[in-house]
Amino acid sequence: MNVLSLSFELIVGFFLLFLIIKFVGKKLINQITPFTFIAAIVLGELLGNAVYDNEVGLFYIFYAMSVWGLLLFLVEYIGQKSLFFRGVVEEKPSVLIKNGVINRQEMKRNKMNLNQLQSLLRQSETFSIREVAYCYLEANGSISILKKSNYQKTTREDLTLKIESVYVPVTLIRDGEVLWDELEDIQLNEQWLKQQLSLKGVQHYKDVFLAEWLEGEGLFVQTY
Repeated sequence: MNVLSLSFELIVGFFLLFLIIKFVGKKLINQITPFTFIAAIVLGELLGNAVYDNEVGLFYIFYAMSVWGLLLFLVEYIGQKSLFFRGVVEEKPSVLIKNGVINRQEMKRNKMNLNQLQSLLRQSETFSIREVAYCYLEANGSISILKKSNYQKTTREDLTLKIESVYVPVTLIRDGEVLWDELEDIQLNEQWLKQQLSLKGVQHYKDVFLAEWLEGEGLFVQTY
């Protein structure tokens, strides 16, 4: 492979990679799901191996990256349209700690032990499980924490105020589809949901982009 040919292939590969990232979206860079993590690795391998393989010409580099980019776009597009498909690809966050109690079943399901959980908590500046009200394991392996009210920054304890219970927001409608299992978890029914939406001037589920329930604050609704 001569220098001119290699330079030309690198330039073409560079702009193809740029276009695929712009086309598919920033999720590929952030690797926020296992799928996007693997997709980014394979995309880099396709370009690297193709450029430095003497038997692979420019056409095959363009073809391989274009097909892979198209597949990534189709997965993202279908995920935007189908809630079921999105759940298969991205999965729901796992509740590792709920109401201050470690969910051992979820930890087993995610092949996680207590040492690993404590390590992740320390990386989030939380050094004791007793500080945590809710802890979610996200699809990319990171954790999201909601601390108990008396351990939150500028605590109520410091201000000698009454310690109040904390609640996690619950998404009831996403992309026009009702999440019936979430509604059941908070022990509410469809009649209540319809009544709450009616108070917001919404008549149909399909008109709702996001509906989120938070104890003490009620239902937040954003339409399309």
